Formats: sequence, structure tokens, C-alpha cells
Amino acid sequence: MDPVDARIGTEPEQPITEKERRWRLVLGGEDQSNLDERDQRLSSALGALYSSPENKGRKGRGSLNRSAPAVSKWLGDIREFFPSSVVQVIQRDAFERLGLKEMLMEPEFLSAIEADVHLIADLISLRSVMPEKTIATAREVIQKVVDELMARLEQKTAEAIRGAINKSKRTFRPRFADIDWPRTISANLRHYQHEYQTIVPEKLIGFMRQQRRIVDLDEVILCVDQSGSMASSVVYSAIFAAVMASIPAVKTKLICFDTAIVDLTDDLEDPVSVLFGVQLGGGTDINQAIAYCETKIEHPAKTHLILITDLYEGGDAESLKGRIANLIRQDVNVITLLALSDDGRPSYDANLAADFAALGSPVFACTPDQFPDLMATALKREDILDWAADQEIKAVRASE
Repeated sequence: MDPVDARIGTEPEQPITEKERRWRLVLGGEDQSNLDERDQRLSSALGALYSSPENKGRKGRGSLNRSAPAVSKWLGDIREFFPSSVVQVIQRDAFERLGLKEMLMEPEFLSAIEADVHLIADLISLRSVMPEKTIATAREVIQKVVDELMARLEQKTAEAIRGAINKSKRTFRPRFADIDWPRTISANLRHYQHEYQTIVPEKLIGFMRQQRRIVDLDEVILCVDQSGSMASSVVYSAIFAAVMASIPAVKTKLICFDTAIVDLTDDLEDPVSVLFGVQLGGGTDINQAIAYCETKIEHPAKTHLILITDLYEGGDAESLKGRIANLIRQDVNVITLLALSDDGRPSYDANLAADFAALGSPVFACTPDQFPDLMATALKREDILDWAADQEIKAVRASE
């Protein structure tokens, strides 16, 4: 018998320090002695994924087979031990390392997982092969994520884009959203109520909105690459398009494309329907998509074309550059986003990106939290590259 085993069998187990406990959980292994019941479950949950037999020859002590009950139990464990953001990372690892994407076909499994933007993209790409019973569950999951994103992004977007406001004129009967709070507070300091420790304003000061005719409305066209690499950008674009479509100050269109074109403008009242209208994957024909967008432009000088693509063009790149140059000459505000996501700096065609920049289209990647301010800057026709620099966003430079 090994001396260590003999000692463990004859002496009472000694408690381990917190440092030893953390190392035991990090390194894994089959020896779970001195770990309490909760830590043993935690170690098994991680080992089921990260201590698989192919992982550097280590033995796997967990079991993460492809049955829905087994995976659902494992998901329940990791959700207990980790915050939502970490759970999402572990889920993606499981999908990639163990080939679990087919488990999304199981409603009981689908309802148990931690939903995020990446999961929505997976569900959209799989929906054509989903059984009917799973599609209903998938729609519920997507609706939940959409609601969470709308709650996070809608107010900021609406406030930033409700830009039919002329800040050079004042009114003493402003709408609540148009109140100039610093001026209002300053003008009402004498009405401070010591008893309630607050100011009761007798006079409101705010910004006067410009009265615009319908024909003068700004037009925003979101032209979104729906190839597989742009999946999370498609999800966020659908959310923002739905928000902007609800704002009277702008007319919003959403066009998605790969080698085909899908105009989803009429579905913008329901972001979930928009997402179910997207077909992720396939090739990329940006030139064809821009040609379609040209037919939708009513007032070039009032139009903002937001092209969201990694610029890996499968169509006619020279014709594409000609179209972009022509739009810019007509005073269309053409902005090229290499990604609209939180995934970091994207992969993109550097040569075509530099060519776009040389034509006068700002080219950079943008996070969802930055997008409302970007749109506000665009609608005011302010310098997009100056805005990007202020946001510490590295824009693509024109090739020399």
C-alpha cells in the first residue's frame, strides 16, 4: 500500500487551507479528499468538461454525455457555482469541445441554459432543422434575451437619437425628456425646501424641438452582413433597428444580406420576428446589398447608411467601391462598422477597409454601448472620426 494511502487510512483528515483548496480545484484530478461536498460537485462539474480524456492525457472523472437530463443537471450545477457571464463562457466551451450544439434541439435542455447573444445566433442558425416543439421554446429563449437587451439599450438609444432638438433655442414649457436640468436647478435654487431637502421648481427650462415635416426626417439604413462570422452583430443590429424604428425623428430600414438580400424593415415592430427572418451563414455579396440600398434612398443628404460587415467581399469589389464613392458624392453619410459586438477587435479585410477609408467612409468596430452615441453623432453630421478618437476607438486609416 502506498504510504500516503496508509496515512490517510489511519489518521483523521486535516482541513486544507483556502490556497490549497483553490489549487485542488484548478488542477482537478480524481483525488477529491479534503474537499467538502459542494467543492466536490464543483470539481466534478468542471472536470466533466475540462478534464476530458483528450485533454493532455488526463483522466476524466466527470460525465457529460449527450443526454438531455445529464447536460441539464450539469448546467444546473455550473449556474449554481458561477455568475452568468462565466456560465456563458463555459457553455460555449462545451458546445465547441464536446459538440453539444445538437442538444439545442431538446426543449428541456434549451430552457435550462444561460441565454446570451451567442446562443441566439446558434438558435437562428439551427432553426431550419429544429422540430416544431423546440421552435416554440427557442422563441421564448430569444424573447427573453431580446427583452433584456431592450431594457439595457432602449432608453440610452432613444435619448441619444431623439435628436430633433434644437439646443440653441429655449422653452419654459419643455417636455420631460427635453428639460435642461442644470439651468432649471440654477433658476430655482431659491425654492429649496429644507424640510424635504429638495428643490421644488416653479419654472422649467428646456430645449425647444424643431418642427420637422415628414419629408425632412433623417433616414437610417442598417445594411447588415449576415454571414456566420457576423452573428452577434446581426442580433444587436436587429435590436437597435427596432428601437430606432419606434422613434418618430428618424425613418429606419433594416437590410440583411449574404449572397441574397432580406429586407426586414416591415418586421421591425417585433425584434424576435426580425431575428427569425435572418439566415446566418453563406457567402457575402456586399456590392449587391449596396445596390439594393441605393434603391431605398429617398433623400441622399438626409440619409445615413450604416454598413455592418467584415468586408470579406465575395462579389465585385471594384464595383462596390464605385458605389460607395458615388453615395458619398451624393452626401450620403456612409459609416462602415467592422463589427457591432462586445467580442473585441474583429477579423476583417484590411485592404478593402483602407480603400473605404480613402473614399471617405469612417471604418472601425463598435460596441453596443457605444452605438447610441455614434448614431447621435451621425444624425448631427458631426465628425465621426473625432468621435471615435474621443471613444479611444482605433479607426482604419486610408492606405498610402
